[in-house]
Amino acid sequence: MAESETQLKAWMVGGLNGDERSHAALLGALVPLLHSFYRRRMHDAEGDVDDLVQETLISVHTRRASYDRNRPFTAWLYAVARYRLVDHYRRRKLSVSVEDVEDILAIEGFEEQVTASMDVDNLLNTLSPKQARAISDTHLDGMSIAEAAAGAGIGESDVKISVHRGLKAIASRVRGTRQ
Repeated sequence: MAESETQLKAWMVGGLNGDERSHAALLGALVPLLHSFYRRRMHDAEGDVDDLVQETLISVHTRRASYDRNRPFTAWLYAVARYRLVDHYRRRKLSVSVEDVEDILAIEGFEEQVTASMDVDNLLNTLSPKQARAISDTHLDGMSIAEAAAGAGIGESDVKISVHRGLKAIASRVRGTRQ
């Protein structure tokens, strides 16, 4: 499961304060995020992706003192990852098309997408498994009500009710956090 910005930042700050468990938890949680970041930018280069993930984890570890505690952690993380990727291309003397450079450098959209995805996952985790699955199947994975019902082994009306109640619960939680 992807961790929230809040959790990642808490682990980072804990690590900066000398908590080795927080630092280890942070590094472990970063692996899937970094794999996703690099896979989106490097097609057909799984070995290079693994190397870049390791290099980035080392950079996060060795350069952690440069992190500003007042800023979002993922913005800092993806800046480090972007620099690792640029260095990778320089070392290999690889040329990159203009379109690919834009993908490499445009991390803001990726950060927002990852953060939004983590937020959605966190909200879905507050629901019953049935409601979370119904919403995920129909609203995130694009399944029809019939497909979601067949996949979950329940009736179509049950999927509709689960989606309705789950979305209502999420809306209530979101409104409660804004007030």
